[in-house]
Amino acid sequence: MKRRQFLRQSATVSAAALGFPAILRSAAPNSMLQVASIGVGGMGGATMKGVASHTKVKIVALCDVDANFLGEVAKTYPDASRHKDWRELLSGHADMFDAVTVGTPDHMHAAPAVATLRAKKHLYLQKPMAPTLHECRVITQEAAKAGVVTQLGNQGRSSVESRMTVALLRSGAIGKIKEVLLWENKPLNWWPKNTELRTQADPIPEGFDWDAWLGVRESRPYLANTYHPKNWRAWFDFGVGEMGDMGCHHFDTSFDALQLTAPLKVRQTTPGSSGPLWGEKRIVEMIFPGSTFTAGKTVQLTWHDGGIEPDRSKITLPKGVEKLPDSGTCWIGEHGSIFKEYAAHRPVVLPEASFPVEKYPSDLKPQNHYQDWVDAILAGRKACDDFTHGGPLTETVLVGALADRFAGDWLEWDREALKFTNHPKATELVRRAYRDGWKVPGLG
Repeated sequence: MKRRQFLRQSATVSAAALGFPAILRSAAPNSMLQVASIGVGGMGGATMKGVASHTKVKIVALCDVDANFLGEVAKTYPDASRHKDWRELLSGHADMFDAVTVGTPDHMHAAPAVATLRAKKHLYLQKPMAPTLHECRVITQEAAKAGVVTQLGNQGRSSVESRMTVALLRSGAIGKIKEVLLWENKPLNWWPKNTELRTQADPIPEGFDWDAWLGVRESRPYLANTYHPKNWRAWFDFGVGEMGDMGCHHFDTSFDALQLTAPLKVRQTTPGSSGPLWGEKRIVEMIFPGSTFTAGKTVQLTWHDGGIEPDRSKITLPKGVEKLPDSGTCWIGEHGSIFKEYAAHRPVVLPEASFPVEKYPSDLKPQNHYQDWVDAILAGRKACDDFTHGGPLTETVLVGALADRFAGDWLEWDREALKFTNHPKATELVRRAYRDGWKVPGLG
């Protein structure tokens, strides 16, 4: 019997019972989970380090199109193999590792993610899952087929503060929810310094493979201060703008606590975009079917960004908060509201006099989002942001983001059919073509 076959058959019974494939080198309790990281600069690097903080993890392979990033990260992981092309890594070295982190620009999430899942490797994928609805659907379906442990990288979901907010909303602390206001108005520090798409290319930085960075997207000249390394999110071909960047973080609590499904329709009420860049600011209204946690048959969530504040007449600020923070959410209920500033800020039930501190959940333990994925692999269970949750969540964000391309129009969404039933032009953007040499069966 070959070693690989033996290790598979010797895996823990618990993992097999739950339907997860056995991990190769981590079948024994004291062995290490071997992890390969695709994208090791920026957020990809932060993801890799977060996963590597687990005592049972060993980073065994590094993959990036920028040799400068690779060289710097290799100082921390000198024993890890280095790769420029994720296709070569997955096709030629898959026996080296059990799990993969993907932290590339958004346009290159789906292709390596699907290849990883088809190789039966556990996957941690940064948010948003992908920039198109079709890619998200394929990733979610492939994860279900593979039976591996998956985690979407909206780390805030694991925080005590977010889980406390979910508990409060579900408990009926403010009654059933009538409306939700969300806003993200921090400065766009990733907006490109150059937005002029010249035909004359600038010199490509040494060690950087521009063609591999473009990946599935059509070839174009390299332009300095335009796309790489941090400005790609503003471009329609590579990112999903501010809503795509932060939407998975902001929507997650409402999506989870209110047990929301796909939106019925969405509309952007501010001017939209039509060229190569996403709009810099927006208000997007999203109408969802109601649930047992909402006051009506439908419930509206309204997203604001780019410096546009929500309707202040609907928001009461907690004591000690003198001005509206840059980022936050307000849930408006039948008997009050819940106000939460983004990130590590606890929710506040309003009016505060009606909800003393002893009523807040006090038994929530800290949870590390990266380590939860590793623990889930080792235990043979689902991670806290498994793709059965992360896929529909990302699709919801993308439906809202696409309203930027058709501002003023109500876009009626049919999740099962993966189409906008009243808007063929919007449906055309559900799926995007991949260029030759980068096509993946079922994608593009």
